[in-house]
Amino acid sequence: MKKLKLLITTIMAAAFLMSCGSGSNISKDSSKKLKNYNTYSYLPNQDTILNRDYNNDRVHEVIISTINNNMASEDFAIDNRQPDVLVYVHTMFDEKVDVNANPVYTNFSYYRPGLYIGPYYEDYTYENYFTIQRIGADGAIRQIPYKEKSIVIDFIDRRTNQILWRGTADEEIGSRRLERDLRNYVDEIFKKFP
Repeated sequence: MKKLKLLITTIMAAAFLMSCGSGSNISKDSSKKLKNYNTYSYLPNQDTILNRDYNNDRVHEVIISTINNNMASEDFAIDNRQPDVLVYVHTMFDEKVDVNANPVYTNFSYYRPGLYIGPYYEDYTYENYFTIQRIGADGAIRQIPYKEKSIVIDFIDRRTNQILWRGTADEEIGSRRLERDLRNYVDEIFKKFP
């Protein structure tokens, strides 16, 4: 009986300690790095929204412009040649049954020079994006299950190809006022930015 009580107490103490954590999806080391960085560029994604209820180009335009506004308010500037941070956006707008709904972790499509990149990335893409072959992450970056009508934004150290910070929001993006909801969603993500 004493062993059972000790086991239950240990489990409750561990659960309490885990709940008292910062809840941040970032390690302290990565947080320090991000504070020292001041330039960024995008890794293009091949996330094409197949659902015809959404205009793929317009959704991505709104997301990119909202991220750019938030980055400017965090004192980051675009640098397509040698940015400190690479931004990779995962858009999830298709029904789960219609897509390969793997969780978002460290997947990055392998590219080659000359691959088509949507017009929404035209002025913001890291010019050597095709040199990024693999992206890693430390234990603080958690895997995110596929959730329809959501966005995940990864901040990646260009020199090490390690994810420094991953942001997402808990809400679902509505369809009635899509552009406003997209902006609000991205703004909500940046409220957690270190």
